[in-house]
Amino acid sequence: MPTQSLVTLDELTVDVIADNVSDMYVSKTTFARSEIDNVVKAGAAVISGTTLPVATHGLCLRLRAKSAGDEHSVLFDTGPEAAAFTRNCGQLKLDLGTVEDIAISHGHWDHTGALIAAIDAIIARRGRVTVHVNPGMFNERGVRIADGRVVPFENVPAPDEMRSHGANVANDPKARVLADGHFYYSGEIPRVTSFEKGRPDHLCRPRDGGGEWRPDPLILDERMLVAHVRGLGLIVFSACSHAGIVNVCTEARARFPDVPIHAVMGGLHLCGAMERLIPDSVEALGQFDIRYIICAHCTGWRALHALADAYGDRISQSAVGTTYWFGAS
Repeated sequence: MPTQSLVTLDELTVDVIADNVSDMYVSKTTFARSEIDNVVKAGAAVISGTTLPVATHGLCLRLRAKSAGDEHSVLFDTGPEAAAFTRNCGQLKLDLGTVEDIAISHGHWDHTGALIAAIDAIIARRGRVTVHVNPGMFNERGVRIADGRVVPFENVPAPDEMRSHGANVANDPKARVLADGHFYYSGEIPRVTSFEKGRPDHLCRPRDGGGEWRPDPLILDERMLVAHVRGLGLIVFSACSHAGIVNVCTEARARFPDVPIHAVMGGLHLCGAMERLIPDSVEALGQFDIRYIICAHCTGWRALHALADAYGDRISQSAVGTTYWFGAS
C-alpha cells in the first residue's frame, strides 16, 4: 500500500506560485513569510507593480520536503497560464531545477494552463520530470452558463504532448507516492457525505469532440496530495475540492487513521453555486480538529468568513507569493 511507504518529513515548505488573491497585507499564520519578504529576498530593490507576483484564477504550489538529509521538490498544479507562471517564478527566484514531479489535481484549465511551460522550464534546468495524472483528466470539459449555452474549457495537454516536451507521464488512476515516498498522491476520493454532490453546471464529453455533452457534477478525476510532518501530522493539499472538502478530509483520515490532520490548504470550492454547502461544510469540518485551514483559490469570501467565525485564528487566507513552513519547533 502506498500509504505505508510515506516518509515522515522533518520539514515542509510551500511556495504559492499562483493563487486568486494578491494581498501583501493579508493576515498571515505565524509560520508564513510574506510576499514582500520573498521578493526582497529574491533581489527586488523597490516594491512596485513590476516586482510583485500577479494574482490569477488558479492554483500552483511548489512543495519542498526534507527528511533525514534528503530533499525533494514537487509542483502541485501549475496555474492557468504560462505568462503568470513564468513571471511569478521569476519574481520569487524559484529554482525549478529541483522539481522532480508535477502532480496535477484534476483536468481543469485553471490548474493545467501553464503545464507545458512548467515542463519546459524544469526540463531546461533538470533534464527530466514526471507528470502525474489519471485518464479521467483528459475528457473535454465545459460549463452551462445562465442563458443555457455550453461553453467548453481549454483542454488539458494530452499525454503525448507532454511527452513531446520531454516529460515522463504517469497516467494511472491508482494512488501512489511521489518523490521517493515524500508525498502521497491519492486515487479517486470517495463521495460519502450526504450534502457534497458536486457541481451541477459541469459537463463533459469525449476528447475528440464527438458525442453530446453529459452531466459531470462529481469530477471524479480529482486527486489530493498529502504530506506527513513529524510532530505535527498530515498536511492535506486539496486544489479545488470538487470532491467536497469534508470528503477530502474523510479520505485523508481513512488512509492515515493514526495521524491527525494538522493543516488543510487549497481551494474549498464553496463559492458561487456551491455557497449552499457552506453551513454543512463548516459544521462537518469540526470533527477533524484541524489546526490550520489555509483557504486558497476557489474557496470564496462567504466561506472564508463563515469558517473564520466558527474557528477563529485556525483560518487564514492564502495569497500569491507567500511561503509557508511546516516543522516541529
